[in-house]
Amino acid sequence: MTIIEFANVSKRFILHLNRPRSFRDRLTGIFSSNTHGEEFWALRDVSFKIEKGQSLGLIGHNGAGKSTALKLMTRILEPTSGQVRMRGRVAALLELGSGFHPDLSGRENVFLYGSLMGFSRRDMLARLDEIVDFADIGEFIDTEIKHYSSGMYTRLAFAVATAVDPEILITDEVLAVGDEAFQRKCMERIYSFRQAGKTIIFVSHALEIVRSLCDHAVWLDRGEARCVGTADEVIDSYLQETNRREARERQRHTTAQSWEDADAEQSKRWGTREIEIKHIELLGPKGTPQDLYYTGEPLTIRYHYRANIPINDPQFGLAIYHGSGVHVTGPNNRFSGYPIASVHGSGIVDYTIPNLPLLPGMYYLTVAVHDANGLVTFDHHERAYRFTVRSHSLKTSYGLIELPARWVHAATDG
Repeated sequence: MTIIEFANVSKRFILHLNRPRSFRDRLTGIFSSNTHGEEFWALRDVSFKIEKGQSLGLIGHNGAGKSTALKLMTRILEPTSGQVRMRGRVAALLELGSGFHPDLSGRENVFLYGSLMGFSRRDMLARLDEIVDFADIGEFIDTEIKHYSSGMYTRLAFAVATAVDPEILITDEVLAVGDEAFQRKCMERIYSFRQAGKTIIFVSHALEIVRSLCDHAVWLDRGEARCVGTADEVIDSYLQETNRREARERQRHTTAQSWEDADAEQSKRWGTREIEIKHIELLGPKGTPQDLYYTGEPLTIRYHYRANIPINDPQFGLAIYHGSGVHVTGPNNRFSGYPIASVHGSGIVDYTIPNLPLLPGMYYLTVAVHDANGLVTFDHHERAYRFTVRSHSLKTSYGLIELPARWVHAATDG
């Protein structure tokens, strides 16, 4: 049974760029026939269907039309043209604390939300302990929610929305407000909804979670449905286009300049320069330079150096940082049991990771070369290089690295 259907749906907004600055301007505008403004089409001719029990992911860059599509599903907005058909009780988490009244306590808002969903006070009272426990707000349940932090808002909103047994759960990036432990708890509940045969509409920039959670996906781009199909098909198409865009941008930036300016170079690079790191290459599986890598594939970091004087036992090292700033690893050739007796003149040093364990994200690379004791810095490039990691398949949703491990199960008699 089709439970959600978009049939050639378009949504237009009129942007009034010249806003009235005074009461006279507003009054004049009421009686003026000049009501023209700039048209903005948030959605254009979008069509897709979702059957009962399926899950749909909406993906795309910011401003693509995802939030507009969700508001059409919940009847917050009506389409300019086309039809939106929804069947079943809908619980939606589109904005922080949506459906709550700021002057009421958390407890009173639980009953208010339940009444809007068709539940009696007795029904919600039976669910109250579970809601308070999941939201983890304790005695603050009787505090006016206008005094809540954003995290408390989010926890209570999600707890209430998922406690009313909706047939369709709609959630936007609002879950990103909570801390990691709460996000994990929310995802566990969303997965349990899926296992129970509920219909889920999920919007997130975490594509691997969308891939694992959703059966189908829609890629929205500037209001148009660029791709509609299985989650794997849509996400792969989206990533291919994203990678092409990023490659063009990197090429444009590289052509313009290798360093932002002389001051930036001095802040990112220092050393005595007896050995100079002339160039760094990041090489993929085919031995060619690239900026995008996949978990499990090889990555080689190649130093092109020049030793201006003979140096014995140099230490070539590096550090990899996640985009969040977390230091992931910091090896050097000496610690790895690969001494280099001496260098003089030009040469190369390769550091190869046969199976890249990094999980999807943006990473920054620091490279350096020191003397044998690590006391003299010949050349140091601080987080001067950047690369992106993607994943062909979801093996884990959280963390920085994929551990080479295995599971073993053995049944035992009770």
